[in-house]
Amino acid sequence: MTRQERSDPTQERSDPKEQRRDSNVSRRTLVQGLAIGAAATATGIGSALAQNAPVGPPTTITSPPRDFSPRGAPTTYFWDPDVIAVDPSFNDLAQPNTSIKRLYTGLGWAEGPAWSSQGRYLLWSDIPNNRQMRWLEDDGHVSVFRMPSNYSNGNSFDFQGRQLSCEHLTRRVVRYENDGTATVLADSYDGKKLNSPNDIAAHPDGSYWFTDPPYGGQLYEGEPDAAGGPGNPSGKLNPRIGQPPGFVPFKRELPTNCYRVDPSGRVDLVVSEDQVPDPNGICFSPDYKKLYVVSTGKGPGDTGAGGKSDVFVFDVGADNKPSNPKRFSDFMIDGVKCGPDGIRCDVNGNVWCSSNAGRAVGYSGATCWSPEGKLLGRIRLPEVCGNITFGGPKRNRLFMAASQSLYTVYLATQGAGPA
Repeated sequence: MTRQERSDPTQERSDPKEQRRDSNVSRRTLVQGLAIGAAATATGIGSALAQNAPVGPPTTITSPPRDFSPRGAPTTYFWDPDVIAVDPSFNDLAQPNTSIKRLYTGLGWAEGPAWSSQGRYLLWSDIPNNRQMRWLEDDGHVSVFRMPSNYSNGNSFDFQGRQLSCEHLTRRVVRYENDGTATVLADSYDGKKLNSPNDIAAHPDGSYWFTDPPYGGQLYEGEPDAAGGPGNPSGKLNPRIGQPPGFVPFKRELPTNCYRVDPSGRVDLVVSEDQVPDPNGICFSPDYKKLYVVSTGKGPGDTGAGGKSDVFVFDVGADNKPSNPKRFSDFMIDGVKCGPDGIRCDVNGNVWCSSNAGRAVGYSGATCWSPEGKLLGRIRLPEVCGNITFGGPKRNRLFMAASQSLYTVYLATQGAGPA
């Protein structure tokens, strides 16, 4: 079968009018696949549903909405209709005879997926429920892995297979050792408490690089500032409610920076707020000569303009100092301003990034970009996607933590470095 025969050009662009019509479909309807009658009432497509004929390819923006769950109809298309090649080169990265699967749902806000190569499980955060979840590769079983998790967000594993977690509640970065103990890698900089570490990447030299935006200063994802802090200036919010005895809230003290934890334990500022405001996702290129940092929107307590949903790239020299900052992408896709968040690279240096397009149905999910910043392909999901990672025994599965659910799809490439 030729590449032209495998690729359906009608999938590459969607009719804006249809997007506007389908934007009225609620996320709950898209995710949970409500009963046909209820869906007809909610979307105004009763006449189409009354027919026993398919309306069209079952995608996230067609009617009725596609059911991604194990109960849904199997995807018999060659490719999955929601794996879209924007550029022909994406056909060499996507896997034609596979489909997007929803592995689990029922979360508050899914974030920070990380793959344990030794344990063959996926770990991720359910931030509002203050827990970490685990999906077992052998039988698909999902269970609570750690609770409480101190409202952890980003997770990863280092080159020794140790879990790394960014905690909102305690405003720190921790490492879980192989002997069962835990080590605090960073909780302050220059004598001031961190904001709410968000995402982390391990470097082969033994260092850890992490972002520190203020998003954990929300009631939903952590705890607000102590009274009088930038995120709680009036003091009306009580950050001690719901926390254990003796909990001491802090006030935000630092700008939104990126830091490097040296193997000696020293914490250095590597990317300032002036360079990347409100940094979020972070990752290295396969050769560790480039650093990608996502800049998301304005957070609680921000006094400046905040991030603008861009992705930046830096050169990283032998001195471990990022230089030559450039905007990698403004994340404008088909005229839709999408919101990047989690970010990873594959072994070819392509950049994979999650997308939060809000109510622009059909533009949330995962995106793939060339090392030069050209959009190659998209993976559409029925929920906004917070973070992604590569995993599976061959590291050729893309796992997507998307709002209330966890999704996965096989690819024809592998993730670079530990997940």
